[in-house]
Amino acid sequence: MRKYRAIAFAVLMGATLLPLHSFAQDADDDDDQPKLTRSSQNVPELILGTKDGTYDVNQKDFTLQAGQGYRWKITSGAAFEYKFHTDLFRDTWVNQIVINDLEVHMNGAPAWLEFDSPGTILVQFNTIRPGTYTWSVPDLAEKGMKGTITVK
Repeated sequence: MRKYRAIAFAVLMGATLLPLHSFAQDADDDDDQPKLTRSSQNVPELILGTKDGTYDVNQKDFTLQAGQGYRWKITSGAAFEYKFHTDLFRDTWVNQIVINDLEVHMNGAPAWLEFDSPGTILVQFNTIRPGTYTWSVPDLAEKGMKGTITVK
């Protein structure tokens, strides 16, 4: 009978302490962070160059969440050759790259994405490691074609 009392007491204590643990977690939660989802989220499109400016970029800085899947359209808007490079792809799981409805599946990260003419490349990936990463068009970075990608 003593064994049953000891077990009942342990269960009762565990049941009373469990809500305290959840309150402690609630105080630490970062409510301004969106919740992770199973579906891939869209990253704002990055447009390299326009008809009016070869070195124009529509957005330089991006913020992502670790553990989330994303779809990122990277577009060349000018008739100029761009070699897009980012160190983010080394710390992600790249699911596929889509060019004109043709899919590229691979076992590693791409070294760079090259645009020889106007067009869009869609990269679908999952972020893994938090950190601050850079992106650039290496030969044109000093002209403003560079930025950061922050994974929280």
